[in-house]
Amino acid sequence: MALDLKISRQPKVELSQQQKKLNRLIDQIEQQKQELAIWKNAQADIQNYTRSKLLPVYSELHTVLFAQLDCLWNHLASDAFSKADLAQIDTKIAALAKMLKKSQMLTSAQKEQVEKIDIFYMQHAEHVRAKKAKANSIQNHDLAETVEQNVDVDWENYEYDSAQYEAERERAKQLKQQEKREQAAKMAAQSLKTVYLKITAMIHPDREPDEAKKLDKTELLQKVNDAHAEQDLFYLLKLQLQLETNKGLSSKALSSEQVKFYQLSLEAQSQNLQSQLEDIFASFHLSSHVNTKQLKMSDVYKVIDKDAAELKQQLKWEKERLKHMRKVSGVEMLLGHGVL
Repeated sequence: MALDLKISRQPKVELSQQQKKLNRLIDQIEQQKQELAIWKNAQADIQNYTRSKLLPVYSELHTVLFAQLDCLWNHLASDAFSKADLAQIDTKIAALAKMLKKSQMLTSAQKEQVEKIDIFYMQHAEHVRAKKAKANSIQNHDLAETVEQNVDVDWENYEYDSAQYEAERERAKQLKQQEKREQAAKMAAQSLKTVYLKITAMIHPDREPDEAKKLDKTELLQKVNDAHAEQDLFYLLKLQLQLETNKGLSSKALSSEQVKFYQLSLEAQSQNLQSQLEDIFASFHLSSHVNTKQLKMSDVYKVIDKDAAELKQQLKWEKERLKHMRKVSGVEMLLGHGVL
């Protein structure tokens, strides 16, 4: 049985400002539900397209970066570098190890080598910190301190580090909203039964003498029972408002407590839908500068293609840098130009 759950705009019923506001919230949620359904249907195809475009490039890029790590690590034994140069090389090695230890695209042997190097620099940094504390000196410019302070700065240009930074910012933003969502969810859970009982009392098929209407009410009651079982407070709230309007109860303004409850519940539902949308967008691994709130389906593939092109350009540069890193003279050249 089809049912428009929005508050009916009947000619003889003048909606209050509170009810109009609730209607706008309902419209917003209905739009979000439709948008979420569209993105869910397209999610698998977009993820497959992303994997086909980006994963091969990332795999090759990580292989090249590991080769850089290996070259520089072997060059540490050379006596051709000054202490300042060695500090820069160590910073670069530590940064590569820090990034590559998160990679899922290296061989077991490569992962083992990365882990060994990463542990070495972490232990060395800890040793320097302990030495500094004991000496109570802030003038120590030892290698490990340089590595510790500069490693993230030197690698801000890498897209994966930038994406991680943006993801951390987004998580912090979501945590700030969590308290409000939890409060609304708690309030909604406590009131679900109250709303359900109020609706069933208004429907009550057993009290309907007309058989046709009784059948309609029985079908509606089944939907109400299903919504209650699924804890779909959004559906029940809309239905309650619909039934109250049909019974002519809407001419009486809602209490401020009711309005606050309805708004909190509907806003919680809206935030939940938005979070689901953001989870879908996150699964696409798009570049961090994309504004997902304005993202359209037709733009997604263009964004992925652009990300792939930028990543390929980065890969090209890293390959060129690796060519120079294979020789001590090449490393010296990179150091001299500040592009190690």
